[in-house]
Amino acid sequence: MKSRILWALVALNVFLLVVLVARSTTPNYAMAQAARPSDYLMIPGEITGGNGAVVYVLDMTNGVLGGLTWDESRRDVSVMPPLDLSRFMESSNRGGRR
Repeated sequence: MKSRILWALVALNVFLLVVLVARSTTPNYAMAQAARPSDYLMIPGEITGGNGAVVYVLDMTNGVLGGLTWDESRRDVSVMPPLDLSRFMESSNRGGRR
């Protein structure tokens, strides 16, 4: 019985030594995310002529502006369709002074 326990402990130590050697000899590379999530800027605002508020959501990476409003009467969130800000920036650059 004692020799069986001794051989089990020897086998366990050999296994642990193999794992230690394998972990220390293989290179340890850091893996980054494939696609970086966007940076968002959220700006609260008031709706002129209405009794609600809006949260503007600006996607800083992709240049897209969207918005969310809460409709208290329907108890629902309304979503504004996203606007591509690069189109507006291009048109304002053409009409400005040089």
